[in-house]
Amino acid sequence: MNTELLQQVVQGFGIQAERAVFDPVKHGYINDTFILKLDGKAAYVIQRINHHVFQDPKKLQENIDKALKKLNGKDYLKIDFLKSINGSTLFQIKNTFWRVMRYIPDSTVYNNANDEIIAFEAGLLIGNFHKLMAGENVNDYHVTITDFHSLKFRITQFQQALDYADHLTLMDAQEEVNFAFSTIPKFKDLDLSLLPHRVCHNDAKLNNMLFDSQKKGLCMIDLDTIMPGYFHYDLGDAVRTVVNPASEDETDLSQIEFRMDLYDSFMNGLKDSGLSLLNEEIKVMPLGISYMPFLHGLRALTDFLNGNIYYKVNYAEHNLDRAKNLFQFTKLAVEYNSILTDKTQLFD
Repeated sequence: MNTELLQQVVQGFGIQAERAVFDPVKHGYINDTFILKLDGKAAYVIQRINHHVFQDPKKLQENIDKALKKLNGKDYLKIDFLKSINGSTLFQIKNTFWRVMRYIPDSTVYNNANDEIIAFEAGLLIGNFHKLMAGENVNDYHVTITDFHSLKFRITQFQQALDYADHLTLMDAQEEVNFAFSTIPKFKDLDLSLLPHRVCHNDAKLNNMLFDSQKKGLCMIDLDTIMPGYFHYDLGDAVRTVVNPASEDETDLSQIEFRMDLYDSFMNGLKDSGLSLLNEEIKVMPLGISYMPFLHGLRALTDFLNGNIYYKVNYAEHNLDRAKNLFQFTKLAVEYNSILTDKTQLFD
């Protein structure tokens, strides 16, 4: 990223940073994120919104600004977005859109849960987030990505990608294509008409949760996807990244696990948050836990078939490896469905 452009961005937020150092953050797939260091110390987080993915950055930021009025409590740290010289939390330079947040000292993120403390705190964070947002009217929030977690829509994209993929690409992905078709029918019983709409994070994976140096959960971050959704969207994303010690890029599928000790800790944290869930939401928990990794795997597979046009990749087969990884976890989640169903009694 051009340092001169980054300098213009921070000046647009009234920050004098002639000697600033901009360190890129590499764990995100979509936006470009940097830590701005002043005198060797992290001071701000700078982010460029990918307006090809988020096609209306203004509505996206309106959702965030609205949600942050609620996301502030005794056990939940409020994120501090700076206002630009134009009085907005969003700053535009030509056709790029930026925002700046104050860096939270002694904070960290985890790509995977190392122990039961992190798992418990992750469950507590998800619960606290939804408790704070429970009174919000979903109709007051923009849908910034239509059909984001719609399986029907993702199946359509997948089938279109199959029609246009070249022969060699299809051969490389044949096993994953077969798994996708065999697994889709498992989600026919997920009846969304019975579930309440909630304002959800919609990308509630573990590395979108911020922790302090003592592993206490602070808040959810990367709020771009805040919009109407269903609770199992956030539950499924959190569980798939909390209970699996392997990263989403792990190519050794034997390293992928569903650790029940971490799952129990996560669910205990969720329970301790005091979040009130309807019986219909509790009933679909086990299915929701396998739904989200499958959906993400299907999206990664579709992107591979399309020539890697959506997610950032480091090599040609990166998305295919992600699909294999996510589908392997999906298999485990489906296998443990009856066990997970028994454990929902915690919320009765």
